[in-house]
Amino acid sequence: MGNPVVHFEVIGKDLPALQRFFQQAFGWQIEPSSGANGVDYMLIHPKVPGGIDGGIGGPVDGYGGHATFYVGVPDVEESLAAIERLGGRRMMGPDKVPGGPTIGLFTDPEDHVIGLVQIDNAK
Repeated sequence: MGNPVVHFEVIGKDLPALQRFFQQAFGWQIEPSSGANGVDYMLIHPKVPGGIDGGIGGPVDGYGGHATFYVGVPDVEESLAAIERLGGRRMMGPDKVPGGPTIGLFTDPEDHVIGLVQIDNAK
């Protein structure tokens, strides 16, 4: 059985502008959250059957941002180690989000940013 996509996010330079854009473009409900690593972060709730929640955050010093998805895995550290053996590159993690899950970020062999989130039922 494969691992599910469980979250998406857009990290950029102008959080208020991104928030307005996605809220107006798609009607998403957006609310504040405690960000990881001091990043301003808003939670996205599409509120439709089958939709997944996401986030909008930024800015991060010295980083232009990304749009990515998060895959649910049973162990972020084990997954990041396997990804590195397969030619990917660890960007971050594992990191514990305050009051939330353990996450990580990596780039695939073509430098696409992809996230991992530790979930109990990803086995």
